[in-house]
Amino acid sequence: MSTRAEIFLGIIAVATLATAIVQIGVLVAAGILARRLARLTDQVERELQPLFGHLNTIARDASRATALAAVQVERVDDLFADVAYRVGETLNVVQTAVAGPAREGAALLAGFRAILSALRNGRNTGPRTRGEDDDALFI
Repeated sequence: MSTRAEIFLGIIAVATLATAIVQIGVLVAAGILARRLARLTDQVERELQPLFGHLNTIARDASRATALAAVQVERVDDLFADVAYRVGETLNVVQTAVAGPAREGAALLAGFRAILSALRNGRNTGPRTRGEDDDALFI
């Protein structure tokens, strides 16, 4: 072997050693980074766990409040429907109670008007003479 080959062989060996050292450094850095990420993840989970618990409690309370509100709205709807039905019935009873006597009163009033009209027309229509009737028929 020549010195030239030995020099190139030495360069190759040094380059391989440098590559191996860099790779070991990358692996060590990746391990350190992985441990730091694991610690960070654990810390985030520990800090967020109460928050998620509170969010779950808030969601449960909101769901319960919504259910109670829906029940109350149904009760109010039933109440208004019942009130509307009773008001309708009351108006029908009042209309029946007022309309019947009002019709009877109107009928009596019409009867009195007819009697007065007949009395008035009876006074104006006295005995006529034949000449008055002929004048009316003459064209």
